[in-house]
Amino acid sequence: MQNLYIGYHFQVEPKDLGSEILIAELGELPFDSFIETENGFSAYIPKENWNENILEDIYILNNPEFKISYTIEEIEQKNWNAEWEKNFDPIDVDGLCHVRAPFHPKTDAQYDIVIEPKMSFGTGHHETTHMMIQHLLEMEVAGLKTLDMGCGTAILAILAEMKGAQPIDAIDIDNWCYLNSIENAERNNCKHISVYEGDASLLKGKKYDLIIANINRNILLNDMQTYVDCLNPNGVILFSGFYEQDIPHIDASCTEKGLTFVKKINRNNWVSLKYVN
Repeated sequence: MQNLYIGYHFQVEPKDLGSEILIAELGELPFDSFIETENGFSAYIPKENWNENILEDIYILNNPEFKISYTIEEIEQKNWNAEWEKNFDPIDVDGLCHVRAPFHPKTDAQYDIVIEPKMSFGTGHHETTHMMIQHLLEMEVAGLKTLDMGCGTAILAILAEMKGAQPIDAIDIDNWCYLNSIENAERNNCKHISVYEGDASLLKGKKYDLIIANINRNILLNDMQTYVDCLNPNGVILFSGFYEQDIPHIDASCTEKGLTFVKKINRNNWVSLKYVN
């Protein structure tokens, strides 16, 4: 007899930030599988670990900044790998970088990255990750001491190492992202990535030639001075995680702190900016 699961199918607005926060909260409960959907995600918990009040302390469900609804169903145990395979398609970036899950076949792309997304943000599907990959593909990064701030799955740190950057620090405040980044770095045979759990306070006294920061506007603005303090002369910093309308705020902060604008990439109203120190 198969085990029974309770499935929650969440509709989330705004999808990316809301899903990230909600998954982090659900991860503290006995939910053991999460699958992204077009308008949110589905979360699954063994019925034996479930009760009808299990969501009552989930903070984001009562946060007026997010619009979240859900339906519930009882289901038999799924083949989770098969579910991932149905819902996670490989990504090709400019014909040079191929991002895939472990159950997808290897390609002959110059940079073949294997990511098990689990609950972490940053599979390459999202516009911001895609644009950051584009920046890295265009750059010569060999030998650059690199920081991947808000690393998610560590996909950008992994690509940086594949292109010769080292050493690399990958930092995320979320415990699941921290653990997932370690797994993904090992899965891609990376030898020069150190993964840390925490925030910008970990950067005190550090220096980098390249900083990759794909987070969100408010955190970027709040931590901008810390990033600039960590950037070596002539160092490069890549930002993403915000919209076209946020550019004046990011640019004003960068200019005020002595950074020089180099390039913009935009994709479906999301933006990535490149600056040099």
